[in-house]
Amino acid sequence: MWRYDRYEPEREQLVEALCTLGNGRFATRGSAPECPAGAAHYPGTYLAGCYDRRTSAVAGERVENEDLVNLPNWTLLRYRCLPDDGPPGDWLTPDSEQLRHYDVQLDLHGGVLTRSMLFRDARGRGLRVGHTRIVHMGDAHLAAQRTTFRAYGWSGAVEVACVLDGAVTNAGVERYRHLEKRHLTRHRTGFDPGGVAWLTCRTTDPGIRIALAVRTATHPVRPAWEAATGVDTVQTYHLPIGPGRAASVVKTLALRTSLDRPADDPLAAARDDLARAPAFPRLLSAHQAAWRRLWEQGGLDVPGEAGRILRLHLFHLLQTLSPHTADLDVGVPARGLHGEAYRGHVFWDELFVLPYFSLHFPEVARSLLMYRHRRLPAAREAARRAGATGAMYPWQSASSGREETQELHLNPRSGRWLPDFSRLQRHVGSAVAYNVWRYAQTTGDLGFLHSAGAEILLEVARHWAGTAAFDPELERYRIRGVVGPDEYHDAYPDATTPGIDDNAYTNVTAAWVLARGLDLLAELPGARRRELGERLSLDDGEIDRWEDVSRRLHVPFHHGVVSQFEGYGNLAELDWEAYRARYGDIRRLDRILEAEGDTVNRYQASKQADTLMLGHLFRPAELSALFTRLGYALDDEAWRATVAYHLSRTSHGSTLSSLVHGWILARQQGADAWRYCEEALLADVADVQGGTTGEGIHLGAMAGTVDLVERGITGLEAGRDGLRVDPVALAAMPRFAFTICFRGHRGVRVRMLPGRLSVRVPASPRTPLVVVLPGDRRYTVRPGEERWFRP
Repeated sequence: MWRYDRYEPEREQLVEALCTLGNGRFATRGSAPECPAGAAHYPGTYLAGCYDRRTSAVAGERVENEDLVNLPNWTLLRYRCLPDDGPPGDWLTPDSEQLRHYDVQLDLHGGVLTRSMLFRDARGRGLRVGHTRIVHMGDAHLAAQRTTFRAYGWSGAVEVACVLDGAVTNAGVERYRHLEKRHLTRHRTGFDPGGVAWLTCRTTDPGIRIALAVRTATHPVRPAWEAATGVDTVQTYHLPIGPGRAASVVKTLALRTSLDRPADDPLAAARDDLARAPAFPRLLSAHQAAWRRLWEQGGLDVPGEAGRILRLHLFHLLQTLSPHTADLDVGVPARGLHGEAYRGHVFWDELFVLPYFSLHFPEVARSLLMYRHRRLPAAREAARRAGATGAMYPWQSASSGREETQELHLNPRSGRWLPDFSRLQRHVGSAVAYNVWRYAQTTGDLGFLHSAGAEILLEVARHWAGTAAFDPELERYRIRGVVGPDEYHDAYPDATTPGIDDNAYTNVTAAWVLARGLDLLAELPGARRRELGERLSLDDGEIDRWEDVSRRLHVPFHHGVVSQFEGYGNLAELDWEAYRARYGDIRRLDRILEAEGDTVNRYQASKQADTLMLGHLFRPAELSALFTRLGYALDDEAWRATVAYHLSRTSHGSTLSSLVHGWILARQQGADAWRYCEEALLADVADVQGGTTGEGIHLGAMAGTVDLVERGITGLEAGRDGLRVDPVALAAMPRFAFTICFRGHRGVRVRMLPGRLSVRVPASPRTPLVVVLPGDRRYTVRPGEERWFRP
């Protein structure tokens, strides 16, 4: 259970985000049904992949933005008391003066949100209201909400207005509210027999057709007064109530759009869904059964408070990307389906999300990679327009795969609009290629690797080989004019052009992609290699260049540590203590400095892990081998010095920052490892970024905390030679267990206890599993056997 036992308007949008319910296809924020959008409340329903493009006037410029659309509000329900012995009462909400009790409970196991309120007037008359809501995990087109009313000390009726509200906008993020926010048009409304209200509309561009049909059932059964305005419907009921005589209202939603496959008329399909939908008790039972199956396959058993938060993270991960996602053409929305921050865009967060799905729901991981493959033509076109070769994936993606990064962004501290150069984060292409390779190694899905996966990875490799320019003075290749994962540094001090040169993370991951591209070409069946060579126009000369660039990319160093980029060591040192003393929270140091008339480009100060992201992707031995291939020495001492240097110069302005640093320090058995891991766990539940969680959860950080336990602490790595494990000791999390899917073995159970680890292989299929420990020690675990190891 996740619980909030009092009403606090200032944190209500945080509650709404963390109590969102979804099924991988759509999600509804955990808002109070009584309240439309306002200062404290923001109801929202979001459909995966449903974007709309609008143009706005910003700082004298016309800018385009593509947003995940806030759909009509199906949850809205207003009510007031009609006592027999007095005038009608006020419409009641959590903000009413009569509120005496407020309790919100999210059942993570069954995916059920309940909200309980008690209202009492000056004469002592009470009304208890209970809402129960689900977004159906079994049938991805359905959701339902049951509201129960109980009277204390009075008799009469409750007037209930059930609203289907189409007059919604995208207004959930303060800094976006000056932008064009109306995305729905051509509304139509109506009623059908059986208490059904419906609403159709469409997005502006590209004109996605949307239909919502809501069936309302009351107990006791009463007729409704029906009214429609063109953008909403209202069904009003008077339900008799008194001591011992409860009343209830159930709203059952069917949501259909023209994005559905197979194509159908959305309204006709929604009507059919409602006709087949059972009453609330059966809907609830089937929904809970679907969640039980998910937890059996994807659960993580960790005791204590850390385990409770990890289950919340897993819950939101599975609501955003469920087995239903495998049937959709969608990517990984950085803020889930929980709000409008980042406009619902897809960044590089699958780098943190896919490891979990590859181990538990590989069909979902494959689907998310196919989202990237379907947008490979757009990535090729982006490279062509930039005068480059291969595929250049966008930093922000949405429906089409074109670059969706805004050209201007607002600094809320200064109120100034500034150029946004974050689109220069070309390293996102390496993340896509990395995900392709790791997915195939984990799942053994060579069919994907040799088809769609090969096309992605080889085109990204081609882009890096073509982008790298040879510097005869260094006798090395360089990649210039980029932005690294840090995001703070988008130019050199006083430079007139954006970008920095030879970002270490970008160059090293580019070298890795090129090396994997060569490995892939070597292992492809001859016919497939020839086919790809012809389709991509790959010749031996180009492949020779890949080999050369992969071994001679420049990686800058200074003071014996890996530099974040060329010239980083020449930047000024920031007086960190002075800024902490002046501002307290300096996570968004870039905004603070800009508001002062300064720029973070002048300082050795990072928003989040940049160079150190290499330690997240690659184990120390892998990283050392990568640098050796590039002609550099990076031993354990040099890497530890690099970690200490950059960690002390990081403001942690991203929820991913503490996660990555916790992961790296855990591998090193660092003293502060748990401090960073704990901050990563608390990032959303404690809203450590200062109000951002209410705009949408941070899905990459949530998934990353789960991955930290499953792979970071156990050292688990699934590969062709077996299941590799190399545990580290983390005193705050000494015991846990989870079940994975590994290369056809479903239900492999991994248990971690202090000083030992076990692997249990299910009885079927009847093939053994190889476990590889440090030192290349190999052990066979037979079907039906559990084997313990003391690494």
